[in-house]
Amino acid sequence: MARIKGVDVPNNKRIEIALTYIYGVGRSLSKTILKEAKIDMNKKAGDLTNEELISIRDVLNKYPTEGDLRREVNMNIKTKMEINSYEGTRHKRGLPVRGQRTNRNARTRKGRGKVVANKKK
Repeated sequence: MARIKGVDVPNNKRIEIALTYIYGVGRSLSKTILKEAKIDMNKKAGDLTNEELISIRDVLNKYPTEGDLRREVNMNIKTKMEINSYEGTRHKRGLPVRGQRTNRNARTRKGRGKVVANKKK
């Protein structure tokens, strides 16, 4: 397995898909990285040479990925929580942040459903 940015990318997948195993790299960024590194997208990750891996690592260092990106995202969330913005208060309460409905959904964030007492017939 090739190791890029501390992540083992699977050998049996195309390199375009294998790069998406790295946090912060999606399909479009992986295409951009491979174009910059001049590597064929259809090549399997296990078939890459050491020179190709080095060129991918060099191009990847230009973008925030893995630990740096996770740290940045967590700091942004903490900042919102400290200044008591609307998004910050939603994060504190464990509720959906981006405007989703909560009266009939969002169980994974709100917890188990509360049982309402049955009506007498």
